[in-house]
Amino acid sequence: MTHLSVEMLAADAAEPITTAGHAQLGIAVLAGIAVIVLLITKFKLHAFLALIIGSLVLGAVAGAPLDKTITSFSAGLGTTVAGTGVLIALGAVLGRLLADSGGADQIVDTILAKASRKAMPWAMVLIAGIVGLPIFFEVGIVLLIPVVLLVAKRGNFSLMRIGIPALAGLSVMHGLIPPHPGPLVAIDAVGANLGVTLALGVVVAIPTMIIAGPVFSRYAARWVDIQPPENLVPERTSDDLEKRPGFGITVATVLLPVVMMLAKALVDIVVDNPEHTVQRVFDVVGSPLIALLTAVLVAMFTLGRAAGFTRGRIAVTVEKSLGPIAGVLLIVGAGGGFKQTLVDAGVGQMILDISKGWNISTLLLAWLIAVTIRLATGSATVATISAAGLVAPLAAEMSTPQAALLVLAIGSGSLFFSHVNDAGFWLVKEYFGMNVGQTLKTWSVMETLISVVGIVCVLLLSLVL
Repeated sequence: MTHLSVEMLAADAAEPITTAGHAQLGIAVLAGIAVIVLLITKFKLHAFLALIIGSLVLGAVAGAPLDKTITSFSAGLGTTVAGTGVLIALGAVLGRLLADSGGADQIVDTILAKASRKAMPWAMVLIAGIVGLPIFFEVGIVLLIPVVLLVAKRGNFSLMRIGIPALAGLSVMHGLIPPHPGPLVAIDAVGANLGVTLALGVVVAIPTMIIAGPVFSRYAARWVDIQPPENLVPERTSDDLEKRPGFGITVATVLLPVVMMLAKALVDIVVDNPEHTVQRVFDVVGSPLIALLTAVLVAMFTLGRAAGFTRGRIAVTVEKSLGPIAGVLLIVGAGGGFKQTLVDAGVGQMILDISKGWNISTLLLAWLIAVTIRLATGSATVATISAAGLVAPLAAEMSTPQAALLVLAIGSGSLFFSHVNDAGFWLVKEYFGMNVGQTLKTWSVMETLISVVGIVCVLLLSLVL
């Protein structure tokens, strides 16, 4: 298990934009985060604007010159968007094709048709895991909510018995598995291998989804026994399609980028020669950009054409997929700017100076930092980006598996206890027709379970890798 090393940070740290002491830096961090939380929750300001203002407050309280703070924020924003913006866009296109073609519904309907009543919660977590691979959490909820409500109503299930497994599958994928924005940014920040992170992420995700999904749903259904709200059972868009793609080809399309990235990781391990022709080919084929681009192009035929879409209809679908992610890109970018401001202010050095006497693993420290930022800001993505920036110097001397586990530790921490400052909290509350207390007892506890089980799995893997 890798432990803290101040020397690692000292070797890699950039020139700080301030010479403030630890106490002043600590106050600056708390002030910056407090401003972000207050602006988002009290004044309902968009997270993009809140992150900009929070970064400026952080720099000002830390005593950094305004121009240097702006430079740090701009550099972090640009680097983050450049590294993940295209991938987020491609993921959005693939998700929209999956939804509009009826491919997502085909996966759902096929699995549910073969699942018994006893196996239904397990079927729901499987569906969410598959559907959640290429699409954002919010999109996944929109896709799966109609199915969750219909299954619960027709099968006379408690809504929590069906809904919690679906939410767990989506949330785990969102927090741990690339090509979701948070994991991608963390991989880039710490220099981890994407394929190895993906492979280990699946290993961590499976037990995490099982415990936080089907297992926990038994208790959640007892604590909050509610039925599907009648006014929230919408019609599915694919019901209007004359045909839709088959189950096998849809699953194959969704898994294509994952297989390509895993193939690269396998070749890297087996060949282990950057100059070898085979490895160079797979370095291209398995890169996230090429893998997702290939999946999108393939999906235009396997999903779009299979649903009877004309070229014009496919073009419209692609165009419609890009508009809604503008906010996501801006928030992710601003989160990167806030992260860079933290780093350049010297917060990473401060954390290591304070904790250099602690006998604590780097993985656990990364998790705790992500947990703190998650609780303060309500954003898993902001927590992932900020924590990754703070602990990135520690990955310099890590092995490839350990660097991947660092990403997963951060991702696990970013999911801890979603509450009232998280947009996902309100989304789940409204869709399931719960009050705040019921949402805390179900959704918030489920998120905490995911976080805790995730870090336990990561720490166990670190003992053998």
